[in-house]
Amino acid sequence: MTAGARQPVKISWLRIIAAATVFVAFIAAIDVAAHGAFLSRGNIASVLSQISYDFILAIGETFVIITAGIDLSIGSLVSLCGVVMAIVANSLHLSGFLLIAVTLVSGLAVGALAGYVNALPVVKLNLPPFITTLAMMQIALGASYMLSHGRPVALVSPAFGNLGYGGFFGGLTGLLHVQGNLFPIVWMLVVGLFFSTLLTRTRFGRYVLAIGGNEEASRLAGVDVARAKTLVYVISGVCAAIVGFLYMALFSSGSPQTGTGNEMLAAIAAVVVGGTSLMGGRGTIVGTFFGALLIGSLNNAMNLLHVDSYLQMVVLGAVILLAVALDELRKRYL
Repeated sequence: MTAGARQPVKISWLRIIAAATVFVAFIAAIDVAAHGAFLSRGNIASVLSQISYDFILAIGETFVIITAGIDLSIGSLVSLCGVVMAIVANSLHLSGFLLIAVTLVSGLAVGALAGYVNALPVVKLNLPPFITTLAMMQIALGASYMLSHGRPVALVSPAFGNLGYGGFFGGLTGLLHVQGNLFPIVWMLVVGLFFSTLLTRTRFGRYVLAIGGNEEASRLAGVDVARAKTLVYVISGVCAAIVGFLYMALFSSGSPQTGTGNEMLAAIAAVVVGGTSLMGGRGTIVGTFFGALLIGSLNNAMNLLHVDSYLQMVVLGAVILLAVALDELRKRYL
């Protein structure tokens, strides 16, 4: 490897080391301020469990944003998929693992279809993703209210109870001496590893990054841009469906109000803070994970320190703005 080729690698490692150093210092300061409560085993498990939902949503958003797009519909898709899965689960005469598997597949199908519909106007009519996914956000939310008649659809089968309340990993939680639900954490690790490998180790992942860097050059190089961009929106819809399934298991119901909170904002914030460029062409799933972890740790720390909830919203907005500003400064001067 020549000196010129080694230089970008060296800079990349220096950035990683610098970011890790800042993060460790940040965690240490929080733990001191919280009198050691932050780094307790139970609190760490709680933070990881809380960020699991946002991180899985952010994985799909990472793929979309790398292509210089945006998906505003993920929160509403969480609601729609949750309601559909609850209705399907209640209508099937199945039990145990088979019921769980069929219910999950139905939700994944709805999420994938919604992602495909999101992509069609973008790749066929060249419409802005902001507009098309904004429309889907309203469509999915309205559909979820129509299907549920505006009320949560309670699950009849108890098969999902162990998943939602942590009984599925009850022995493991006892072994680790932690309280809480490890099920979403396991999902977070599996989904994160799969899509990180897809982005960094496959031809499709290279195409996604290339399209975000220069779409026209990618097209001239023989990349099927329409197919790749369609798949990233399908991935985003699938990730929303997974989160809808996890929330459905947690609350033992599918509710049209599940995804109407700050899920979309938290997911996009994790992507941006994790180093993915809003202009496209750069981003990693690992970076998104640390973005979600940083935001989750910050929220948890403010709760431990009894910071006013309204002020927490201000801090989160400031963190997003700072991340975007730093990305712009990096592009200008580095």
